[in-house]
Amino acid sequence: MLKTIRTEEAVGKILAHDITEIRPGEFKGRAFKKGHRICDEDLCHLQRLGKRHIYVIDQPDDYLHEDNAVKILADAFCGPGVGWDGEPAEGKLKLRALQDGLLTVRIDALARINLLGEVMCATLHHHTMVRKRAVVAATRAIPLLIRKEIVENAVDIAGDSCGILEIKPLRKVRVGILITGNEISEGLIPDRFEGILRQKLTEFGALVLRVEIAPDDPMVIREHLLSFIEDGMELILTTGGMSVDPDDVTRAAVQNAGGSRLLYGAPVLPGAMFMLAYIGHVPILGVPACGIYHKTTILDLILPRILAGDTIERADLAAMGHGGLCLDCPECRFPICPFGK
Repeated sequence: MLKTIRTEEAVGKILAHDITEIRPGEFKGRAFKKGHRICDEDLCHLQRLGKRHIYVIDQPDDYLHEDNAVKILADAFCGPGVGWDGEPAEGKLKLRALQDGLLTVRIDALARINLLGEVMCATLHHHTMVRKRAVVAATRAIPLLIRKEIVENAVDIAGDSCGILEIKPLRKVRVGILITGNEISEGLIPDRFEGILRQKLTEFGALVLRVEIAPDDPMVIREHLLSFIEDGMELILTTGGMSVDPDDVTRAAVQNAGGSRLLYGAPVLPGAMFMLAYIGHVPILGVPACGIYHKTTILDLILPRILAGDTIERADLAAMGHGGLCLDCPECRFPICPFGK
């Protein structure tokens, strides 16, 4: 499909390679781009560059040029909140976030596409927080000419998943924080959790509207939870009562308040004693004590997903064991690290 022909016979043919032009003291760069269709006006220019013979593409009907193919691929791979612009460079396009939010990747579909050969797509990690215009993936057609069948197969796989990439915007939910513990409610020690949680929630755009302190009394905790929900809180964070001491009663209080689908314990460090439940549609996140002592915990992995509208199941927590070990680096660089990946 690549062949060498005399320059004067090249009109109408597709150039198979870039051609560089050098004018000493004036210019050095690309005179003709790979994929350019040669016209009559180009012949004199090519001859001035010393090109007596050139490589051209003899493109069969059942093949696509890499630049055309990659545009088709990019359109198929971009789901809600993801797009692309500009022109391909060497058959490659970058896919960008169209809004701030949580990147989700259809990992199985991505693997199936990359198994086809001749096409590829590389992405950021699943569940990465990204800003608008951030590059979240890149795709390219690998050969200069690619079989239409391969491209169509990739498009079909992506179509079955409504694209393989999506940016989910974070909801600006109303949040209540419930600090539990006799030592705090009796004023024996100051609370340190409110400031930490408020900062994390604010950074994600959530609205902290109520903060209450309760003793280790399951009925008092229950009443606070129900009061939060009655006041329209869409997310509740509780602290304390997540361990195994006799007075750690938060879990029981959540169940007494109507909590269902309660999940306790996660394969993530820090954060093994994390709790998640739902009262109706309102998520209740039980933050273990490690949230005070560690800058990054399981909360930093779960909170964006909750704010993006995900419903977390036991299987989701179980999957977090792979990559769920924080290295507790002297200087935390999360999320630019392996934690949660």
